[in-house]
Amino acid sequence: MHSRRLGTHGPLVSAIGLGCMGMSQGYGEVDQRDALATLDAALDAGVTLLDTAMSYGAGANERLLAAVLAGRREEVVLATKFGIVRDGAEVRVDARPEHVRGFLEASLSRLGVEHVDLYYLHRVDPDVPIAETIGVMGELVAEGKVTHLGVSETTATELAQAVAMHPIAAVQLEWSLSWRECEDEVIPAARRLGVGIVPYSPLGRGLLTGTLTADSAGKASMRSRDGRFAAGSLEPNLRLVDAVTAIARDRGITAAQLALAWLLAQGEDVVPIPGTTRPDRLAENIAAAEVSLSADELARLEQAAGRDAWAGDRFSFAAPGTQRTAQ
Repeated sequence: MHSRRLGTHGPLVSAIGLGCMGMSQGYGEVDQRDALATLDAALDAGVTLLDTAMSYGAGANERLLAAVLAGRREEVVLATKFGIVRDGAEVRVDARPEHVRGFLEASLSRLGVEHVDLYYLHRVDPDVPIAETIGVMGELVAEGKVTHLGVSETTATELAQAVAMHPIAAVQLEWSLSWRECEDEVIPAARRLGVGIVPYSPLGRGLLTGTLTADSAGKASMRSRDGRFAAGSLEPNLRLVDAVTAIARDRGITAAQLALAWLLAQGEDVVPIPGTTRPDRLAENIAAAEVSLSADELARLEQAAGRDAWAGDRFSFAAPGTQRTAQ
């Protein structure tokens, strides 16, 4: 597995990481033995970046990772996040400075580790200036409990405010062939500021795998709130996926591999974190790191399934307020 550095002075990580959320929420029940087998397979294959959050499964995801970390901590660049709080059916954002330390201590306990390599602010608290939250996060770095800081789903202005308070290694955001809004402001800002880019949902919540059908696409809860899977949008989007699949077939790879290779081709500062619960899908995803796309292939892909071709906003029929709390 090739390596890439997150940010100007951030950690060196595998070119493709593993997003672990789906092992605990969002896409249906998962056999935890399968999840653990996938985590071990990822490390065996050279994946070093494992991404979780205190909110995933209301802490269950961090406890799941603890079983693998117990024997393989030195192999992992461990990323977790705080700021989205799940309390039963309630989901809220809380990044108040006085709560940050407690959130970290709870994550460390669930993970069974003494420090986190990359600690993200999962969502900006609308009631708290981001600089205040980052200031407390910086104290955790000084204490050795956190090595690098990250932010997730910020605006370009918020990202600059964060960097002004403390070096930021990575910004996590949704970015894929089927969702490219971040290219307008946040990606350019990250590059000006020397911040690495970690796309989540790089396969469009499964849309870009080429395996979903009109019947199966909307069944997972993470897709039920996504406008790309709504009636009137899903059908034309699946036709675009067919076009992507045709290009992939010509290259001898899968649609998922083509979608990931496209992201990797956007710059050496990009480290996507596709999620999966199956070792075979994991192997498919990480093989994309060996795919180098030509300028002609990139142009063909842009022509067949460019930014303006996709239908539906990722939050177009989400519940009020979820723009800041989804994922």
